Amino acid sequence: MSSIRLDRVSVQFPLYGGSARSLRNRIVSSATGGRIGSDARSRTCIEALRDIDIRIAHGERVALVGHNGAGKTTLLRVLAGIYVPQAGRVAVSGKVAPLFDIGLGMDGEASGYDNIRLRGLYLGLSRREIECRIDEIAAFSELGGFLDMPIRTYSAGMQTRLSFAICTSVDPEVLLLDEGILAGDAAFMEKAQARLAAFVARAGILVLASHSDSLLASLCSRALRLEHGRLVADGPLQQVLQPSAHPAVLGRLSA
Repeated sequence: MSSIRLDRVSVQFPLYGGSARSLRNRIVSSATGGRIGSDARSRTCIEALRDIDIRIAHGERVALVGHNGAGKTTLLRVLAGIYVPQAGRVAVSGKVAPLFDIGLGMDGEASGYDNIRLRGLYLGLSRREIECRIDEIAAFSELGGFLDMPIRTYSAGMQTRLSFAICTSVDPEVLLLDEGILAGDAAFMEKAQARLAAFVARAGILVLASHSDSLLASLCSRALRLEHGRLVADGPLQQVLQPSAHPAVLGRLSA
């Protein structure tokens, strides 16, 4: 059974030479982004996540909400194992399918076909499984002869098509999704909606970062609200989406 557990997880990014711009940084951080702080070496740093405690069980569909820079993408990358926290413990049980960065696990100099193999391996598929699925992935991407070319020659939309086709060919236990991956030409995304719905249905756990209330309502029942890298609300989606949701919600629902 898939599960996610985070215990007092914190992530910091040092700002080398940041002290000279500390005033500007503090002004910017007051509106967006993590908090300005310092680490054990007295270096200026951004606290992207601070003391995050989360439990997500098999079958849950969880939304990540908050302003730009609140820590949603950082949290997704921690769950995917891309970022290692400076403090705390992360335990993710189940095969993770990260669908939030079109460049993740891709090589710009390699062909589309080679990148299907590379990203398939990254997603935990065996070489045999990849070869069995490669024709279906190629057909769904609709990239034709471009699959023989290096993906650095692709447009952003073409890379999204390829990444989407690869990622949605697996059976995920933990699906990490960002709404940005859903951007693309209208004709392709209309075709992709049914595939995405089936993909989400197969997932043991869904964690979705989005600013779209309608998208969240269609896929999620629980929400986590982040503000400046802190978890300030955790509860039923509609309750957390209310403007009145505040830290008291977190305390009441996690008690």
